[in-house]
Amino acid sequence: MADSTVTQMSVEPVDHTITISSSISSSETENISPLVKSFVAGALSATCSTVLFQPLDLVKTRLQKSVNIGSNLGMFKELSNVIRQEKVAGLWHGLWPSINRCVPGIGLYFTSLHWLKTHFGYVTVTKVTLFSFYTRITSISICFCLCLQSGDFHYKSLSQALRVTFANEGVKGLWSGMTPTLLRDVPFSGLYLLFYTNLKEFTTGISNPAYTTFINGIIAGSLSSLVTQPADVIKTNMQLYPKKYGRLKPVMILIYNERGLIGFWRGLVPRTLRRTLMSAMAWTVYEEAMRAFHIKT
Repeated sequence: MADSTVTQMSVEPVDHTITISSSISSSETENISPLVKSFVAGALSATCSTVLFQPLDLVKTRLQKSVNIGSNLGMFKELSNVIRQEKVAGLWHGLWPSINRCVPGIGLYFTSLHWLKTHFGYVTVTKVTLFSFYTRITSISICFCLCLQSGDFHYKSLSQALRVTFANEGVKGLWSGMTPTLLRDVPFSGLYLLFYTNLKEFTTGISNPAYTTFINGIIAGSLSSLVTQPADVIKTNMQLYPKKYGRLKPVMILIYNERGLIGFWRGLVPRTLRRTLMSAMAWTVYEEAMRAFHIKT
């Protein structure tokens, strides 16, 4: 009887301590708005994916800048050229503009998507696509002027890029390439979410949700990148050469005349790798963060 009393006294404090620890852990975030949590999760996912895959964005942009048409080996040659001329750190050239654009942009995207899902729910394929279109248009419109690219890649900072662009091209220059960006990113987001949502429903119940989320993201990203590649080429050229490529129709004609039909898929490999891996990682980190916040996605 004495032994049972001692056992009971030694166990009860341990259980009580665990309960308090759990309640403290959950109470730390229970007063925070779900929209704020969604933004934090989205911003975290954007930071991780942007930093990791910035080299692919750099290579893609420089390949599209080049007029010469080459094979897929051009990507590896460009990588070696950057490392040889600018060291390994050169692969992350333009990282801060990418972070300034992607982190708030993707954060707003996931926040808007969560709000729409909470209020309207995912009922039909049409709703999924329209929700994604709306959220992507909103985030692009707010953050677009931070997505500046230099044709000669000589800008030392984002502030310098903004000043020089404004001085040379005025306010209009800050939104150079806005139309093709919308034509690229809005369909990409709509198609991606459409593919991803259907794949997610198909794979529901599989153990290891993080792994499944990442694979679903890769498949959805690959299909969406292939469809929207021409719009990315047009957008990049309009931002790199605003004087040469002023409007949408002339840039399409010039690209076709200079590079042929294959010119619209210039840089497909690095862009597909980047967008696919970046989107897959972003959604994986986002969903894991939302699970940690005890919010259903």
